[in-house]
Amino acid sequence: MSKMKEVFGNRKAVIVFLTCGDPDLETTAAAVRAAAKNGADLIALGIPFSDPTVEGPEVAAANFRALQGGVTTDRILAFVRRLHRETAVPVMFAAYANVVFSYGIDQFLAASRECGVDGLLLSDLPFEEKEEFLPACRAYGVDLISQIASASQGRIARIAEEAEGFLYIVPSNGQAGREQDTDLDGTVKAVRRHAGVPCVIATDFSEPVRVKEAAELSDGVFIGSAVVRLLEKYGKNAPRYIGEYVKTVRKALASADDAALPAENAFCVSSEGSCQGVFENTL
Repeated sequence: MSKMKEVFGNRKAVIVFLTCGDPDLETTAAAVRAAAKNGADLIALGIPFSDPTVEGPEVAAANFRALQGGVTTDRILAFVRRLHRETAVPVMFAAYANVVFSYGIDQFLAASRECGVDGLLLSDLPFEEKEEFLPACRAYGVDLISQIASASQGRIARIAEEAEGFLYIVPSNGQAGREQDTDLDGTVKAVRRHAGVPCVIATDFSEPVRVKEAAELSDGVFIGSAVVRLLEKYGKNAPRYIGEYVKTVRKALASADDAALPAENAFCVSSEGSCQGVFENTL
């Protein structure tokens, strides 16, 4: 069974995104260990794709670096099997629908479950087409993560009501917590009325205090672009800096943890600004 419920406990959840193989899988493993040691509750591992059209420039560049290094889906699956021998932190995949479809939906989900993956976020999967993947996800106990960007109240309700694992929300301007993002609070409130699972938002804030602003809207943060920038800047030395960053984020969220909801009612807002375009076409 999925471990997603364990991610959203009595404190704000910290979800860390990493592109597998950027710059190599050994560095990814070290980054996972550093993030988990310093307070990450869930690791979202991105499977690189050759045509990452819905990604922001930073995550797209990370995809290209990883592919140039020779990473493949099979290597990533083997990597996750080894990773679970070293750390108990829950892991999910973030991928493109074509990656899973080309591999074979059942084969991919079976292999993912076998190596301990608890969730799957398909960046370019429209809500209306999720039924192509949902049966296999349920059969193998992998939560298919739903996504919400700018949408009507009725559409938010439909997506939220059917969400599993947690719900990933992208702010209208792609930057959770920004003052000009006037729709975010309303979106989160609408999600709360309809979802029975936690939910997530996107910002690329490097400053932990700004990440905290996003977390205060609900119950956690999803940090992606800030971590990708550290990998781009420091390469194989990045895990040290990623650990320090996650530790600082966890410390910044300490005061907000007091207001966190119990796991069965928790909602999470994650942050990764470059992802605005990723989820626009899912609605």
